[in-house]
This record gives sequence, C-alpha cells and structure tokens, in this order.
Amino acid sequence: MRRVVIATQSRLFHLTGRTGFTHDGSGSVYTKLFESEQPIVHELTRTVQGAHSALAVSPDHEDSNPHDEGAPDRAFAWLTSQGVFHGKLLNFPTDSNLGTKVFSESKMLTRSQITSAEGKGRRKVASEMIEDILLTQWHIASLIGGRVVITNRLTGELVSEHDVLGPGQKSIGFSVDLQKNTFWLFSSTEIFEIAVRDEDRHIWEIMMRTQQFETALLHASTRTQKETVAAAYGDHLAAKGHWNEAATVYGRSNKPFEDIALSLIDNNQPDALRQFLLTRLATTKKAAIMQRIMLASWLVEVFMAKLNSLDDTIVTQAELSEDLNPTESRKLLDSVRKEYHDFVNKYKNDLDRKTVYDVISSHGREGELLYFATAVDDYNYVLSYWVQRERWTEVLNVLKKQTDSDVFYRYSSVLMTHTPQETVEILMRHPDLKPRSLIPALLEYNRTFPGTAASQNQAVRYLNYVIYQLNSKDSAVHNTLVSIHASHSSSDESGLLSYLQAQGDEPYYDPDFALRLCIQHHRTLSCVHIYTSMGQYLQAVDLALSHNELELAAVIADRPLSNPQLRKRLWLAVARKIIPQSNGIKAAIDFLKKCELLKIEDLIPFFPDFVVIDDFKEEICGALEDYSRNIDNLKKEMDESSQTASNIKVDIAALDHRYAIVEPGEKCYVCELPLLSRQFFVFPCQHAFHSDCLGRRVLEQSGMGKSSRIKDLQVQIHKGLVSGPKREAVVAELDSLVASACILCSDFAIKRIDESFITKDDRPEDWIL
Repeated sequence: MRRVVIATQSRLFHLTGRTGFTHDGSGSVYTKLFESEQPIVHELTRTVQGAHSALAVSPDHEDSNPHDEGAPDRAFAWLTSQGVFHGKLLNFPTDSNLGTKVFSESKMLTRSQITSAEGKGRRKVASEMIEDILLTQWHIASLIGGRVVITNRLTGELVSEHDVLGPGQKSIGFSVDLQKNTFWLFSSTEIFEIAVRDEDRHIWEIMMRTQQFETALLHASTRTQKETVAAAYGDHLAAKGHWNEAATVYGRSNKPFEDIALSLIDNNQPDALRQFLLTRLATTKKAAIMQRIMLASWLVEVFMAKLNSLDDTIVTQAELSEDLNPTESRKLLDSVRKEYHDFVNKYKNDLDRKTVYDVISSHGREGELLYFATAVDDYNYVLSYWVQRERWTEVLNVLKKQTDSDVFYRYSSVLMTHTPQETVEILMRHPDLKPRSLIPALLEYNRTFPGTAASQNQAVRYLNYVIYQLNSKDSAVHNTLVSIHASHSSSDESGLLSYLQAQGDEPYYDPDFALRLCIQHHRTLSCVHIYTSMGQYLQAVDLALSHNELELAAVIADRPLSNPQLRKRLWLAVARKIIPQSNGIKAAIDFLKKCELLKIEDLIPFFPDFVVIDDFKEEICGALEDYSRNIDNLKKEMDESSQTASNIKVDIAALDHRYAIVEPGEKCYVCELPLLSRQFFVFPCQHAFHSDCLGRRVLEQSGMGKSSRIKDLQVQIHKGLVSGPKREAVVAELDSLVASACILCSDFAIKRIDESFITKDDRPEDWIL
C-alpha cells in the first residue's frame, strides 16, 4: 500500500492504493495508482495571488523504521496563502477513506499566528509572506524574509525566532535531510544548519494539557515528569468514575498518598484502594522498609475485608450490585483469593508476621491465615494451629512436607498420643532424625498404650525399625526398647527374648539396667538370658530352676565348655533339682546323661535315704568296673615308677666312676698353654680349660648378680676366710657357678653371637684376605 500527497497553490490531493508496472512493463510504477484511485481533495476557499506554496513532511524517527507497520505516524505541512495546513499522515484505515480522515483531523495555522512576532526591537507586520517551511518532529520552521521562525505545531505557539540572513541576502534553499534529521538554509554565499536540540522536552507537558496522557507518559523523561503526568491522568480517570484504572495510575504518581487514599475511601472504592496500594507497594523502593511493611499490612486488611464481604454476599444470597449475583460472587471470591495468594507469595518478605496473624485472625479467615503461614515457611505456627484444634489429619499433612528435624521433635509427643500409627509411618520416612530425641514421645505413648499385644505397640515398631533397619548403636535407643518390652502388661516375653538373642555377645543395651527391669517386671526367661550373656551362669541356672525351667537350666549348664569344673557344678545344681522331682530315678539319670562329666557317685548324695537300686543298678556296676580299671592302671603306674627310681639310682652310682682322658700336650682352649700346668676343668664335650681362665671368661659373660657372687666366693677362698667343711662348701659352690657348662658349646657361646671376631688386641690387617 502506497500513499501519494500532491500540493498546488489551492488544492491538496491525497491518494492511497497499490503501485505496479503496466502489463507491458513500461511507464511509472504510480501509473496504476493514478488510473485506479480517485484522490481525496482539500481545497482552499480563497487564495492570494503570488503567495508561496510548499509541502513538507517530517523526517523519519531516529529509533524506528518508517516501513514497519508499527512505525509512528509522520506529519505533513502545506504552506498556503492562508497559512500552514498541517496534521498527521495516519496509517489507518488502509482504504480510500484514509485521506478524508487525514484532512478532517488536520488544522490550519494562520499566517498571522506565525508572522505577527517581534524581534530585535522592531515589530513584524502580519502581511509578511512566508517564503518556505520545513518540519521537524514537533515544530514547523518558517522562513520569513531573512529570519527563521520556529512554531510548535501542537499548540501553535512561537518557540523561537532567529535572524539568519543579513540585509541584501536572499535564500536559495530551505530543506531537510529526512534520513539524517538535519535542516539546512542556503544563500548564494552561505550554508546554515538549523541545529535541533532536545526539541521534545516540553512535549509531555503539552500532551498532558491536551489530555493525551498515554502519549505524555511516553515522552516524559524524568521520574518527576512521569509522576506528574500520572497524577493528572489519575484525576482525569477519577473524574470520569473509572476508579480502578485511576488507582493503578495513582500508584505511580507523586500526588500525596493520604489524599489519594482518603479520596478512594470517601468514594467507597475498596477495590480501587486495593489496586492503588498494590501499585504503590510495587513502586516503593526496597530501602523504604517501614513504608513497605505498612503498605503490605494495610493490603492484608483490605483483602480480608473484601473476602468477608464476598462471603457475606454468598451466604445471604444477596446481590453485591445490580449486575452481580451470588454465583458471580463466588467466581469473584475465587479471583480475589487468588490475588491474595499472589500478593502473599510476591511480598511475603515485606509482611510482619505478628501483624498479619493478628489482622487475619481478627477477621476469622482460617484459610488465608494458614496460607500465609505456609508461604513464609512458619510451619510451627501451622502445626500449632491445627494441634490446638485437634485436627490431626491436617497436622499430619503438614508434617509430611517437613524437613526440619526440630519440628518432628517438638510435635512428636502429641502426635504419638493421638495418631501413633500415622506418625510412626512419617517418622520412618526420615532416617536423618535422631531417635534419641524422640524417646520422650515414645515413652509417653507407651505409658498410655491401651493394647495388650506388644506387636501393636507403635513405639516398639519404630524402635525395631531404628535398630534393625538403620543399625542404630545408641544405647539409649536399645535401653528404651528393653524398657518398653519389660514393662508391657502382657506376660509374653517373645518380643523381648527375640531382641536379646539378636544382640549377641556384645549387646548395645546396658545389661545391668535390663536385668534390673526384668527382675522388677518378673521377666524370668529374659533374666536368665541376660545372666547368661553376662557370664553369670550360676545365677542363670538357679533362676531357671527356681521357676522349674529344667530344659533351659540344662542348656545354660552346657554353655561354659572351656571350664569343665564350672560346667560340672552347674549340672550338679540341675541334678539336685531334677532327682527329687522326678517320677523315676531312671528318667532323671537319663536326663543327666547329657553331661559326660557327671558320675553316678556324684548323683548318689541327691538320692533319697531309702531307694531301690534296680533303676540304676547298671550305672552302679559300670561305675565299680571303672574304679577297678582305674585301680589296675594306678598299680601299673606305681610299678613303672618304682622301676624308674631303681634305674635312676644306678645312674647316680655310675656318675662316681665317670672320667675323661687328657692327652699329653693338650692345651687350654682359652690361653692355649699346656693344660696340665695347673688346675683345670674337662667337660663331656672334651673342651678343657684352666680353672682361672674359665673363671675369668665366665665373669666376663655373666650378669651382675652371678659375677658378684663368683667374686665374693673367690675372695673367701683366696684370703682364707673360711676353713674346714665350710671351705669345701664354698669351693663346691664356686665350681658349680664357674663350671656349670662349657663356655664354647653351651648358652655362653650363643650369647656371644653379636661379638666381633676381631678383638681389641687383634690387628685388623691380619684378617684381610
């Protein structure tokens, strides 16, 4: 679609249509337009001969493409003898009526309005002719004589006037570069550029005065300008009764907050007030914490009042207004509630919890109260709220969504009391909890547990999960399970026994604590098991026998396999209980045969004073035969011992005649001098040493105690301190110490393994190979 505007002295033509070449491809592309379309004509009623005529179009906008569909409308100006006819080159509607609309919305700026201006102390007459014009984005530049007059095309007011050409100068061109937005004046000798700076700085104000508020907001550049336009726009909408739209605009204005709020309240516009507060809250700076809190708190009050109003309308089946029935009220209620939810989610950080709780509670809005508490993650409040009202299903629903351990610890006691099974199921989904912190709740639940079967006890169920599934080693947890099992009203010990047996030899529960509880609550079998695990077999057997648990006592008596003496003692205790109670001695003896350590003679003391031995005659005969065999073995051993003693006596007598042969010239193995030169010792290994050489070497290798004793004995002998039999005893002791073993092939040699072959008296070079 193309547009053609043609200007003459008295007429202005406007054509719109499609362009294109003819069938043969010749001619202008506009030929088809001119042939097929009829122009819309704007004609002047009268003209002045010799007046200038010109057509100007505003340049392209710097930030838009003129060929885009959404490009802003450009302006045109037609210089005539009457003045300047100007308007917008509208783009819609795209039909033949476009020209009519363009001309109908255009207006005439008379020649007198442009030329009747004063400058340089002289008055310009209205009869001056306008030689030429051009358009900027918002102004008309008129060339009158040698001066350029700038007029605002929106208001027709003179903006500025500039004397450009000197006397005698004449312009030969007044034009604009539409692409670059530059404006030029040519004379025969000079070129002048008309510089445009910030020409739209007052446009917002003009648009505001003409009530074109949306456009004014677009051209307002500073915050103050935008707020001023918004205030005027809001007043305009309020005057028309469009309160909701006015409230949105007021929220971005600089009009005093209290004036707007009072105006909305006085005119009974709660919806508009809510919209105003929301907008003002959205535009308030984050740093203004107190203002944001007050706005948000007031909004909560407004929301609650609106919701209550809608509820009342629905309940009473009254109409909210002429056009709103209860069904529509329900829809509006849902819409306002959703708006409240969005508000809470968006501005929850600006809401003071205590204030909001008080406001919503005063209106009795339970759902909104809980939604806010959930939105700000105040689950303690939500849980406390439902707990106070004993709404256990709601409490559990909230608890399922929790990850904070403290929440579980805080509410576990009350929940275990009222909904134990569901609570335990939730607890079992959180293995990260510390079971120790839940013990008070479990014990409180167990105290009031009405059931008779331990398998139905939810505390036992949870503790079993912790112990067997989570492998807890916390002694407090284990002791708690023992305590619950032991104190249960049922006489069944299977649960407790199963637990105790599963613990093995290194239990995590406290055995003393468990034993005390089991004794207190008469848990016999469990006591026996605990005694056994503690190694107290005597107490375990005695307790089992005291309750006639003979089989259990026998099993325990067989436990200390590494201590036969204790095992026999335990079985004797069992026998002492069994024999008097047995219907027949034979049956008792058969039972006691399980222990091979018991003999018939061990059992006879437990028999009655008068008893027929027919039942255990075989056992007595067997015992006597065993004794006979033992006596024969002992006799044989005695004969062998007597023969051994005789042999030893013979060997001792032979020792007195034992001797060793010393060859002539044999030397001492220490000093290598002839052995017979002085007293010597000969060992069975045929090593021979002088007595003094042997004594010296033994002193070197002996410990402190033995060395001191040898020296002491030598002093007594050499100095004659002893005589007679005593001297012989000292000599014998010295010989036994010195000549107890050969120093070359006994332990003495082994102890010298770390000594070097080269002594301090040797020369190392003699050892070099």
